[in-house]
Amino acid sequence: MIDTSGITMRFGTVEALTALDISVGDGVTGLVGANGAGKSTLIKILLGLLEPTSGTAHVLGHDIATESAEIRRLVGYMPEHDCLPPDVSASDFIVHMARMSGLPATAARERAADTLRHVGLDEERYRQMGGYSTGMKQRAKLAQALVHDPSLVFLDEPTNGLDPAARIDMLQLVQRIGRDFGIAVLVTSHLLGELEKVSDHVIVLDGGRLLQSSATSDFTQHTGGLLVEVLGGDAERDAFGEALARTGLTCRPRGQLVAVDPPPRDLSLHALVRDTAADLGLGLVRIQPDQAHLEDVFLTQGATHG
Repeated sequence: MIDTSGITMRFGTVEALTALDISVGDGVTGLVGANGAGKSTLIKILLGLLEPTSGTAHVLGHDIATESAEIRRLVGYMPEHDCLPPDVSASDFIVHMARMSGLPATAARERAADTLRHVGLDEERYRQMGGYSTGMKQRAKLAQALVHDPSLVFLDEPTNGLDPAARIDMLQLVQRIGRDFGIAVLVTSHLLGELEKVSDHVIVLDGGRLLQSSATSDFTQHTGGLLVEVLGGDAERDAFGEALARTGLTCRPRGQLVAVDPPPRDLSLHALVRDTAADLGLGLVRIQPDQAHLEDVFLTQGATHG
């Protein structure tokens, strides 16, 4: 779907992207990085809205330097910032966007109605968008990106400004687009935990540089350690962790849990955790595998660049 080679973007003396080589396939691909990492800049380059300082890229087989108009015809784009006309209804706006994409009037109205239903705005489609909540505006922006049935959509921070419940709903929508509708998705976020829940593949940027690009499962593989919760509060958690440490294990608090690293020698970690809790008279609430997360990429690889 997307291939870049050596994409570099400078704004004066500031280098927003540095020699970026990435490849994006089908399904949902998460583009993750802190604010200022270069995510939005990359999307605008791929759409042909910005010309890179150097490097090449192809989107759906089309060269960004010579075929940007064709790319924009085939791709849907949900921008990060609010861009909706406040005195227009969602229905009229989405029909207009469908017509702008080349659909005839009747087909545009049908597609607009279907798309607004899919994003959850069916009952609110005739209201002026100036009165919409942030969540409704995000859904309207998503609808205009989907209405012309694109092969690929760029979703720039689709959960921006949403409350926790609305974030979950939006992420479920993103997942449906990639897995049920068969539309390839490149979705950006600065919230690391969000994208590992819905993405098939994750690309991590830091300061315009590529830190890692791989299947999401590679980020979240089992580390060999455990997460353990015991009954009680911080005092019980700390007492349990200190007792485990005295056996030679490396452990640390993680919220209400104790994270236990894999043992350095041939020990039964589960048995040691069970026996330690029993010796202290503490009830075990849960024991679960400790998995790596996207945050760990920044803690390990990010430190190397720092």
